Amino acid sequence: MAEQVGAPCYISGPFTAGNDMQPSPNKAGFAALALAFAPFAGRVPAAPAPQVARLTVESADLMHGFPQRYALNGYGCTGGNASPPLSWTGAPPGTKSFIVTLYDPDDHDSPSGWWHWVVYDIPAKVSRLAEGAGAEHGTQLPAGARQGRTDLGTLAYHGPCPDQGDEPHAYTFTVYALNVDKLAVDDGASGAMVVETAREHVLGKGTLVVHQGR
Repeated sequence: MAEQVGAPCYISGPFTAGNDMQPSPNKAGFAALALAFAPFAGRVPAAPAPQVARLTVESADLMHGFPQRYALNGYGCTGGNASPPLSWTGAPPGTKSFIVTLYDPDDHDSPSGWWHWVVYDIPAKVSRLAEGAGAEHGTQLPAGARQGRTDLGTLAYHGPCPDQGDEPHAYTFTVYALNVDKLAVDDGASGAMVVETAREHVLGKGTLVVHQGR
């Protein structure tokens, strides 16, 4: 008998009455397959996540921790509470503004860490903040930049002051490059609100981690 080419393939099953030579499709088998693949039907592959450029963040003054002039003045610490100088490079094309934050993920007083400094709407032409730029009502911030509310409730930088005997905390400066020149948040927005609102606008990001104990 000649081989049938392209003949339909059926899942084996009971024979149909009146046609003993041809097996009928196994309806239960097809139903099981349909159920197995149903979750994938019509699914559109997710778009790849946009690439985020890597910024380089530096401060020559923080290579060996926070000097005393940048530490908190209060809560048992006697620092100068000035914000340190900070610079960054590597902003990608399309950058319209920057955010700078200082965050302590190891703080014991809050389960969500501690915001020490929040600056946003920094113009795209700026690539550094001078020492003391984080002073409340100061004049060192670039024109148009705004300071957010820290976890001390102020619109200003406050330096580190870990608990006595603590292991060094990983104080983290983060610089975000955004594709908007103004972030849609109220004046004095919290660090968490600023970062969450910026999430969909981030083109680049860089961090500088400074370890400090007491």
